[in-house]
Amino acid sequence: MAEVTETVHEPIFASVEDVLTRLATTGYLSDKATATSVFLADRLGKPLLIEGPAGVGKTELARSVAQVAGAELVRLQCYEGIDEARALYEWNHAKQILRIQAGTADSGVAENSWAETKSDVFSEEFLLSRPLLTAIRRSEPTVLLIDEADKADVEIEGLMLEVLSDFAVTVPELGTITATRLPFAVLTSNATRELSEALKRRCLYLHIDFPDEELERRILASRVPELKPAVAAQLVRIVHVLRGMQLKKLPSVAESIDWGRTLLALGLKDLDDRSVRATLGVVLKHHSDHQRALSELKLA
Repeated sequence: MAEVTETVHEPIFASVEDVLTRLATTGYLSDKATATSVFLADRLGKPLLIEGPAGVGKTELARSVAQVAGAELVRLQCYEGIDEARALYEWNHAKQILRIQAGTADSGVAENSWAETKSDVFSEEFLLSRPLLTAIRRSEPTVLLIDEADKADVEIEGLMLEVLSDFAVTVPELGTITATRLPFAVLTSNATRELSEALKRRCLYLHIDFPDEELERRILASRVPELKPAVAAQLVRIVHVLRGMQLKKLPSVAESIDWGRTLLALGLKDLDDRSVRATLGVVLKHHSDHQRALSELKLA
C-alpha cells in the first residue's frame, strides 16, 4: 500500500552570509560562489551537483552542511557496476525463504494461497533499505550525498534522476513512497565522464576548483593552527607550483593539510630544500610525479 505523505521543506540557511558563517564553524572555509550555490539549493529544495578535481572539498562540503544542520548524512558511494539493489532497495530473500518454510511447516501443508504468501513476505519486515530509499523515508533532517556520480553506469544515473525529480520511490509490492521531509541532496562528480543533460537540468550546478593561495592559507591556518604563518605560506606556494605541473595526480587541499601536520610532527621549522625532498611523498603519490617535481623544483 502506498504511503500517502506531504513533503515538508524546511530550509537550513537564512542567507548566503549565514552559509559562510556556519560552514566556517565546522572548519569549511567557503568562497562566496560556493556559499551562494548552497543557499539556493537549500532555499529552492533542488539537488546540488558539484563538479571539480579530486580533493577540492566536494564531499567535505556535504558533511559540513549536515553538521551545521544537525542532520544525518546518508551517503551513496558510486562505483562502476553499482546496481539498483545497492542504491535503492532489495528484498531479504533468505528471510523470505525462511518465513515461507516456517509457514509450510506450521500448517503441515502449503495451504496458504500465493496471494497471501506474497502479501506476507513482500512487506516492510523483509525490505532492505539502501541509501536512496533511506534518505527518502527519513522524517528527521537529512543530507543525501551521492558521491562520485560519474562512476555509476548510465542506468543508475537514470534511477537517480527518477528519485531526485519527485523525491519519491515506487516499490511495486508496496506502492509509491514519497519523502515526508525533503533531504538536502548533493551529487559530486570528478568529471571522469559527462553526466546526462537530464540529470544536470534537475540540479543546480557548482564547479569547485583548487582554492587560490589566500584561501588555502586560511584553510591551512584553520586546520593546522600550530603551523607558523611563514611556513604555511611557503607550503601553499610550493603546492600551487606543483599544481601547475603535468602530474598524474595534483595535490589536494587535504594533502596540503597533511603536509602541514607532517612538518609539525617532524619538528621542522622551515620548508627548505632538504625538508621538501624528505616529505614530498605526503603530497605526491606517484613515482613519476615525484621525479618530475624534484626536477622542476631543481631539487634532484
